Formats: sequence, C-alpha cells, structure tokens
Amino acid sequence: MQSIETFLGGADDTMRKLASYGMLSLLMLISFPVISSMMHTTSGPYSVIGQPTISAAFINRVLSANSSPAAGIGQAVFDLGKKYNIDPVFALAFFEHESAFGTTGVARVTRSPGNIRASAGYAQIEGYRAYRSWTAGFEDWYKLIKNLYIGQWGLTTVEQIVPVYAPSSDNNDVPAYISAVENAVDQWRGGEV
Repeated sequence: MQSIETFLGGADDTMRKLASYGMLSLLMLISFPVISSMMHTTSGPYSVIGQPTISAAFINRVLSANSSPAAGIGQAVFDLGKKYNIDPVFALAFFEHESAFGTTGVARVTRSPGNIRASAGYAQIEGYRAYRSWTAGFEDWYKLIKNLYIGQWGLTTVEQIVPVYAPSSDNNDVPAYISAVENAVDQWRGGEV
C-alpha cells in the first residue's frame, strides 16, 4: 500500500499538507455528494433494477383489492423480482397499466401481465404471448426486461423503457404511461393500496 504522499506524487504543497493532516479524506467526503450528483447514473427511484421495495403480502393486497384473476400469486411475483433483480413494484405497475391487473383486454385469456407481443417459440392469442399461468407470464416479463431491455439495450428506468416497450407508433400515450407507472410505484411504496 502506498502512502498518500506517494499517491499524490507531484501535488503542490497545499495538497501534501492536507493529506498529512488527514484533511484530504475530509475534503473528499464533503465533495463526494456534489461529484456524484454530476455523474450520470442509471439508479434512482424509477430504475427497475433492484430488490423488492414492497412485500409479497402487499402485492397480494393490491391484486385482491383490484379483483385481479392473479390474486394470490404475490409471493411468486416477489420471488421472481428477487431472482431477476428487478423490483416487483414495477412489474405490478406495468400489469396495472396494461390490463387493469388482468381484468380487461386480451390479458384476461393470455395471462400476460405485460401484454407482450407474440414472437417465435411462444403460444399466442390475438398477437400476444399466452401463458399457462399468471406466474409464467410474470416470469417471462421479468426475463424480457432483464435480458433485452437491461442486458442488451441498457435501458433501466421507466422513462427509458416505456418508449420502446409501448411506443407511440402503437397508439400509446408514452408520457401518460410513464406517469401512470411512476405514480403507482410512489403510491405503493408509500403503503397505499
């Protein structure tokens, strides 16, 4: 391990004096929040990456309160979020926006919480992927977000994901979709069902 003075090398006398008094460490601690706020980051309140911010029981409460046919699978939605390192609050918010928790549209029969468009290798109904269970539908949604949106495209926030996931070219109101997801996340993280 090298000394701080060796590390500073050709630094001027003031820096050497600060280092010798341990002040450089203090200066770095004081400056870190300013420096880090200037750096681009993909984390934040609407980054989908991360461990659960709501419980499995809370997910069940939301699904039950909205008469969702997926009621009772909160533990599976929670566990899948942990498995894929995607906060399940976002899976729930997309589910709400796409089909009112599976109570409207084709999701009632496809069991697709995200209304994912059909592609090769998947069963389909009316152009959307279809699943044998809501749990299978949620797992595919998590995989899609983890592998494609995050892994391949580097999209991690609601603002980055929604314009690709639900583009305006498909007659989606992208700003309203983003707002709906973010508002739901805030509401649920605040404990409101």
